[in-house]
Amino acid sequence: MEYVLNVLTLAGINLMVVLGLGLLTGYTGLFSFGHAGFMLIGAYTSAYLTYMWGVPFPLALLLAGLAAGIVSLGLGRITLKLRGDYFLIATLGFGESVRLIFDNIDIEPINGARGFSGIDKNSNFVSVWIVCIIGIFVLSRLIRSRFGRNFKAIREEELASSTIGIDVFRTKMLSLFVSAVYAGIGGSLFAHYMTFIKPINFALVKSTELTIMAIIGGLGSISGAVIGALLLTTLPEVLRFISDWRLVIYGATVVILIIARPKGIAGGREFKDFSWVKKLCSYLPFAAAKAVPAGVADEPKTREEGRKDG
Repeated sequence: MEYVLNVLTLAGINLMVVLGLGLLTGYTGLFSFGHAGFMLIGAYTSAYLTYMWGVPFPLALLLAGLAAGIVSLGLGRITLKLRGDYFLIATLGFGESVRLIFDNIDIEPINGARGFSGIDKNSNFVSVWIVCIIGIFVLSRLIRSRFGRNFKAIREEELASSTIGIDVFRTKMLSLFVSAVYAGIGGSLFAHYMTFIKPINFALVKSTELTIMAIIGGLGSISGAVIGALLLTTLPEVLRFISDWRLVIYGATVVILIIARPKGIAGGREFKDFSWVKKLCSYLPFAAAKAVPAGVADEPKTREEGRKDG
């Protein structure tokens, strides 16, 4: 049971980052391979604050997200005028640059490539998923707001968005900032769950893994982020009994899913839009059909009787 909780905890940590990545990629149309860099910034910020200054974990968690967000503002100022593949390459370079910088900070307690040890274990299954639920709620409110409509407008047609008065650059900056905050918080949760981190934990492979989760789950859908994070975090563990063939089958499964479901498993829909969910909810007591008022039901009969009487 403890092993299952460990896997689900890691899935929750990944979900927190994928939620932010989904906002940037699925709702705003900007692909990023640099979110492991934001995770790294959040992880080291939170670990340093709690280890060196004794900052309470909830405050360190928020400051970790804020630190990643502030860095994203500087990155966005430079790169958000780039389009398509150029922005993607810029974020890839950012993620690897951040990793290499921390690889070479050989001072206590960061210790460069040797890693940061002795971090307090403040994350667990319950705390991680509480943060994820809060993150899902905040993101859903943001998407339903005016800002969310602006994100979608830019994703569909950037030029048309600017002609109707949307500040494209500032809207993209907001999307990148929120996305980085989520990644920073995910990094903080990771650091305080593993209690030992090193820069290689946040290499390009991690960014690629997070992007695949967002795409497989379904871009433009919070439910897709949940499905992608849970599926692709648990799948390697389910296949662990296959030993050396585990990653081969994992890769093949990802390819098959992309071919079979090019729009992702959720396909841009939320859980409430799935037919099986609607059918399941119809059996629940609170989802019973509304009763028709007696007067309305009797009205046709009354009219027919009136015609007969006439």
